[in-house]
Amino acid sequence: MINPSDSARAPLFLPGSGAGTGRGIGILMLHGFLGSPASIAPWAHGLQQSGFTVSAPCMSGHEQSWQHLATTEWSDWYASAENAFLELRKSCDRIFVAGFSMGGAIALRLAEIRGSEIEGVILLNPSVGDHRKIFSLLPILKYLIPSVHNGPTDVAKPGAPAHIFPRTPLRALDSLRQLWKRVRADLYLVDLPLMIAYSEHDHTVDPYWSRYVLDNVYSPTVRELIFERSFHNVALDYDLPELIDETVAFIHDVLSGDLELMGEEDETELINAEFESIVSGLSLDQSSPTSFLDELDRPQADDFVPPNPPIAPTDDLGKFAVGALLGGTLYLTAYGLIGFDLFGFGPWPGVLSFITGVLITIYKFARPDEELDGFDDGAVF
Repeated sequence: MINPSDSARAPLFLPGSGAGTGRGIGILMLHGFLGSPASIAPWAHGLQQSGFTVSAPCMSGHEQSWQHLATTEWSDWYASAENAFLELRKSCDRIFVAGFSMGGAIALRLAEIRGSEIEGVILLNPSVGDHRKIFSLLPILKYLIPSVHNGPTDVAKPGAPAHIFPRTPLRALDSLRQLWKRVRADLYLVDLPLMIAYSEHDHTVDPYWSRYVLDNVYSPTVRELIFERSFHNVALDYDLPELIDETVAFIHDVLSGDLELMGEEDETELINAEFESIVSGLSLDQSSPTSFLDELDRPQADDFVPPNPPIAPTDDLGKFAVGALLGGTLYLTAYGLIGFDLFGFGPWPGVLSFITGVLITIYKFARPDEELDGFDDGAVF
């Protein structure tokens, strides 16, 4: 993968035409992890053509190289977005925030902190978590492995331009993991109109996380858009025209107040309907020896046996991994404190032992469940 050019990483500022409802309306657009404004440029230009002013900064650490990104943290990325937001406020009265992938997490963080200053939030395949177990090892791996190679850009449409770094710095990736945790903990603070668009065939961010956001925000209205032809970066893919049209329609609806809100009357009707549905399923036939309510009161047999997982790995491979980790740690500690050098190779026996333990642990996490039939599934590391 080639390294994106400096021009592709330059920030975008696209002044609106001032026509119609676009007068004084600004959109802050935030790119993804390892990416740049180039990854969302077609989306940004499409919104400018509708009259809106668009600002797409290149977030801190993303301007030069993956090595530079490794020296930054999520708080630096957020500061870049917040500074661009404050700058955009100088020329626009009402502002929307749109975020792609990691930019979606930053957009949500802005909404959690500056919600009273934002009209609405637009998310495209937001990255707010990852279920892969390798992420739990990042606090250790980032000190052992500086970076890992990236695969091709996740775009279904042929000819997509390169816009991400060729390698991922693990220090920055671990900081992204910390951003996810903070954003998820405060999702209840997001009470703005929300549009969330995601791809069913996203190979970078699981669509589960878009649905997670939908289930945990307190937005009065949410507009959901699902793409079936595009992969992760829709702004460079087949569904770009639909993305632009739906974004413009959402903004116009928010500005005009035409969004459908669930008021107290609608909520009461929904509760009454659910209650009637439950009651209709109850049997009140007194000729029956027991009723549905009697069954609820009757104590149930306690057939559940609580699990009792072992506090240490019980399979040989797991014990070896723990032994290698502990042995390596103790050897390095002894070498550093008292100069202990059993083999005459300095600290390297301890280093190799520790790395061996880490690699075996990764191997065990990465193995499919069917390959673990011969081991104790309750092993704890």
